[in-house]
This record gives sequence, structure tokens and C-alpha cells, in this order.
Amino acid sequence: MNGLSDVRLTLCSQELAAGQNYGMREAVKRNAPSDLSRWGLFWHRLHTRKALLSLTPEQLRDVGLSRDQAQEEGLKPFWRI
Repeated sequence: MNGLSDVRLTLCSQELAAGQNYGMREAVKRNAPSDLSRWGLFWHRLHTRKALLSLTPEQLRDVGLSRDQAQEEGLKPFWRI
């Protein structure tokens, strides 16, 4: 798997647009593998955010994100939700 599906599941564009902090926090918890330790979750976030930054415009359109939204999420530090 190339990480695209993880990014797609984690970044629900409606939640980003609406700014629903609770909904986003719960979505992140739901979409990350449940057996991850805290460091495993950090690693998962780091790599899925890196993958988000490398998506092409067509791939971003498929997941429903603009380049600006992808950069905003992709440049967040791994410890932030």
C-alpha cells in the first residue's frame, strides 16, 4: 500500500473545512491502526503527512483536497493532530 488510502481516510475534507476539532481528533484515532504505541502513532502521522506532500494534483483532487490544504496538513509536526 502506498499510504494514499491512509491519507484519504485521515483527512476528511468536510471536517477540515468545518474545523470540527472533535471530529478530526476522533477520525485520526479511528483511522490509525489501533495497536500502535504513542511512538508508532507519531511515526504513522509523519509518514502519511510526507506522502500527502508528494501527491500529484490529480491524486489531491481524488481525495478532495487543494494543494494549500495538503501543504497545511503535510507541514504539521508529527505530534499535532
